[in-house]
Amino acid sequence: MAIKIGLVGTGTVGCGFINILQKHHDDFVRHYGLDLEIVRVCSHSDTRAKDLGLGDRFTPDFHDIINDPEIDIVVELIGGTTDARDLIVGALSAGKHVVTANKALMASDGKEIMDLADQMHRNIAFEASVGGGIPIIEPMKHMLISNEIEQVKGIVNGTTNYMLTRMDQNDLTYEQALHEAQDEGFAEADPTADVDGLDAAAKIAILSSIAFNSRVTMGQVYAEGIRRISPIDLATARDMGYCVKLLAIGNRTPKGIDVRVHPTMLPLEHPLASVNGVDNAIYVVGDYVGQTMFFGEGAGSGPAASSVMGDVMETARLVKNNVQPLVGCTCTDSLPVVPMEDLLMRYYIRFVVMDTPGVLAAMAEVFAKHKVSVRSVIQRGHEASGSVDMVYVTHTAREKDVRDVLTDIQNLDDVLAPKCPPTVIRVDQ
Repeated sequence: MAIKIGLVGTGTVGCGFINILQKHHDDFVRHYGLDLEIVRVCSHSDTRAKDLGLGDRFTPDFHDIINDPEIDIVVELIGGTTDARDLIVGALSAGKHVVTANKALMASDGKEIMDLADQMHRNIAFEASVGGGIPIIEPMKHMLISNEIEQVKGIVNGTTNYMLTRMDQNDLTYEQALHEAQDEGFAEADPTADVDGLDAAAKIAILSSIAFNSRVTMGQVYAEGIRRISPIDLATARDMGYCVKLLAIGNRTPKGIDVRVHPTMLPLEHPLASVNGVDNAIYVVGDYVGQTMFFGEGAGSGPAASSVMGDVMETARLVKNNVQPLVGCTCTDSLPVVPMEDLLMRYYIRFVVMDTPGVLAAMAEVFAKHKVSVRSVIQRGHEASGSVDMVYVTHTAREKDVRDVLTDIQNLDDVLAPKCPPTVIRVDQ
């Protein structure tokens, strides 16, 4: 019996998915007894469908796929949260299984979608929404299910990891690294979602929901990007025995879920510190399994299409054997998201100040006023121009108190702000 698939979206990942199926169709039949057949393809244009030999199966309207009674599995690869939501909700309501790579939709409307899938006894699979080709969602839902997950954190955006790697290893500025990433095809013309941490925020919302069995939406994730990071910050971090990575972090705490995205100074001996270029890695700590790490390519046609195909094959097993999904929505707890202001960490803070007498004493008074203890002070930089970089590393402090320090110091006469706003990097404990 052929398992019939309706594919919506023939972009990079969609074409990769078709290529995998065309190349390995007979292997899937021989090894797993799964005869997968794409019977309808939907996109804005039929050009790619024709190029891939599927022109006779093209439709411009995804409702034709929803309403086709023969289709068992709908594969959504168009992205966004409007048409994609209508497609997925419509397909599930029509009794079809769904595979998607849509991180934004699953991070915002995941609960509604998964509840509908449970109601309809259908599978909603979304491995490719996080980490590209890295298997992480299914391992967390199945192989690590015997653990209480204590922490999940990772490098989940290849664009920013590539940029930080180039800035660190080749002394590039943020602007130079971004331009290079765009030239290489790693960054979009509008890089906002990547460089401001929004892409990573969607992914950690999904991972935290699974890890902590409690719904976390993208809007609840504090997100801060890499725009203010400069080569001097990376060089200073390395001198201190650290590297800087844009981390997506979820922690289980006595007060609830601590979930956030921001640049972080990691000790060089940490497993995530050696993850460079466009690679992704996700580090998971469980109460019984201990420390684990999942590593691989985080984006691109091949890795993402590989994850989509894996989901399709697992879903096809359900169809073939006429069984319900093994693990549906696990977000049965209602843990609060801890306010960012209550975060306790060490902080790296760099100010650009005029090299004048008294400025250091004035800044010290502000730290003391807000009870933020300073561990070290380093002066770097531009004496000839009359300004210097003052780098402070604090002892463990509360986020709100550090923000109050930043506000007051930026108002001092000899501090060059807002022209040179301070750089803040949280230091992994």
